[in-house]
Amino acid sequence: METMHSILPALILISPLVGFIINGVVLPLSLKGFAKTPANTAGGFASAFIGLSFVLALFAFAKLSGSTAENPSLVINCFEWFNFGGLNIPFELRIDKLSGLLVLIISGIGTLIHLYSISYMHEEECVGRYFSYLNLFCFCMLLLVMGNNLPLLFFGWEGVGLCSYLLIGFWYTETEKANAGKKAFIVNRIGDLGFLIGMFLLFQQLGTLSLTEISTLLANPEVVARIMPSVTLICLALFVGATGKSAQMPLYVWLPDAMSGPTPVSALIHAATMVTAGVYMIARLNPLFELSPVALSVVAHVGAITALFAGSIAVAQTDIKKVLAYSTVSQLGFMFLACGVGAYQTAVFHLMTHAFFKALLFLGSGSVIHACSGEQDMTKMGALKKHLPHTHLTMLIGSLAISGIPFFSGFFSKDEILYSSIALPGGVSYLFVIGVLTAILTAFYTGRMMSLTFYGQKRYSHEVEHHLHESPALMTFPLYVLAILAALGGFLGVPHLLGDYLGHMPHYLSHWLNPVVPSKHLPLVGIKIGLHEGVVMAGSSILAIISYFSGVALFKKHMFVKDIISGFKPVEKILANKYYVDELYAIIVVNPVKSISNFCANFIDKFIIDGAVNGLGSQVKRIGNGLRSIQTGDIQSYALMMLMGLLLVIFFIFKVLV
Repeated sequence: METMHSILPALILISPLVGFIINGVVLPLSLKGFAKTPANTAGGFASAFIGLSFVLALFAFAKLSGSTAENPSLVINCFEWFNFGGLNIPFELRIDKLSGLLVLIISGIGTLIHLYSISYMHEEECVGRYFSYLNLFCFCMLLLVMGNNLPLLFFGWEGVGLCSYLLIGFWYTETEKANAGKKAFIVNRIGDLGFLIGMFLLFQQLGTLSLTEISTLLANPEVVARIMPSVTLICLALFVGATGKSAQMPLYVWLPDAMSGPTPVSALIHAATMVTAGVYMIARLNPLFELSPVALSVVAHVGAITALFAGSIAVAQTDIKKVLAYSTVSQLGFMFLACGVGAYQTAVFHLMTHAFFKALLFLGSGSVIHACSGEQDMTKMGALKKHLPHTHLTMLIGSLAISGIPFFSGFFSKDEILYSSIALPGGVSYLFVIGVLTAILTAFYTGRMMSLTFYGQKRYSHEVEHHLHESPALMTFPLYVLAILAALGGFLGVPHLLGDYLGHMPHYLSHWLNPVVPSKHLPLVGIKIGLHEGVVMAGSSILAIISYFSGVALFKKHMFVKDIISGFKPVEKILANKYYVDELYAIIVVNPVKSISNFCANFIDKFIIDGAVNGLGSQVKRIGNGLRSIQTGDIQSYALMMLMGLLLVIFFIFKVLV
């Protein structure tokens, strides 16, 4: 493989780090504190440096596009990170056609969210701290996708987890928000332990952690034969890491609570970038996962179940950000379903389209919340369309995209996932059924969200109505850019059947990713249940349209599903309380751990550990007091004791000699 050495990856990575240093160190020192940094200054520096990364990413994209190599890449070995015990880990960055796409998404959407944040966070205190965290997050996420070895990828993996904790808990003086940050941090550590175990096992088997070398070694049949006995364990351990970072069952519980952070944070971290890290990792290591059908089956089933489970919860939520949060969990499940059936390109395709429409919906919800004086409850909104025309239009596009309405971006990627679940050898038809049900739910709860927010009768107070206003241009501009991407981004992956009717339009994304992520050539007729691709496409489109507009129409006059379907109240209560999973975790995990911790603190630490230390100290003190009694200060007594000691010495010497 021809490798084009370039400094571009290093410059792309360093740029947001410089922004972090300026906002996190230089400005606070010069202005004597974060609170003194103006929002425009902090946001301007942060946006400029992540924007520079995006411009450089475009140059990298152009270099890769213009290369004639089979698998072009931009590689730079910055320095030797560490070399110990035969393990040599260089700080090596690599941009190929997979990481290049992710770099464009991270830096491009990151720039839009930084710009949006300048206006959204304008009135907040310590806004310089906020922008320094955003820049640091982008640095870590870029490192994650550009690192050319697993330790470097894991360094970025942990870095985005830290930044997520800091940003979710940005308003740390409020207990609920601080707890949400801690919850995200702790749950992710559980998954990260699995990632570490998988990484150690992989090094034990292959003797390297370089991504390039791993791909090369796995092309060797002898190496494959050697690793086969442990490959399933390795893949499952790595997938445990993905379930934490990408919020899959059972480690998804942190993401809905993460909505406590500022809304732009939700858009950047919990929709467009960090939560897709697990999908990227599996797509990157696809030669490894291909060796374990068992692991792929687990990935597919966990993804499918998570998608349906989270989608059903979203139907009954009233907090606009919670609806989008559970929608994110559901869509991530869709991506893992695609990975599990071997359609890695399709997973990356949906990752890209999801970044467009979900970032748009989160930023749109932020615009709604901003206009409603911080209100997030959709039952206290309604009829906002006339007050927020720009926000409504852009969110409408995003909602149509996520619902899979032709020909918005989500339509193309969702259709590929559904068809991939039945068109491959070994495909399982019930995964396709679960995917269809999830798609129906997605369209329904999205239509419900739009109806409760923008249509029907107004339900907000007179005070809120008095302050209703459209967001400023700095917030609506990113909305329109993302709306264009959400509307047209799907045409980068037009399926072959439809492409023939659009002037033989190729599947651009597939051609782009082929050198790194092999494509799955899908037959026109599904192998398992005999459905033609056109039937799947038409059927899913009709169901999406019916579901979406049913959601819109039904909730113009109603706020809850129980108001529409008689007898649904118990089920809605279960869904509104998220199947009581958090309560179950509290009973099974949290409360026992707290009880053990209290026992350790109040008994073991206090009576055993402290008791042993204090007891030893008391004994030494007692001995000291005893010895102190013979220290009288009387010279005659000391002389007598010296004489007695001398006589004893002479006596022992005499005994030895005789």
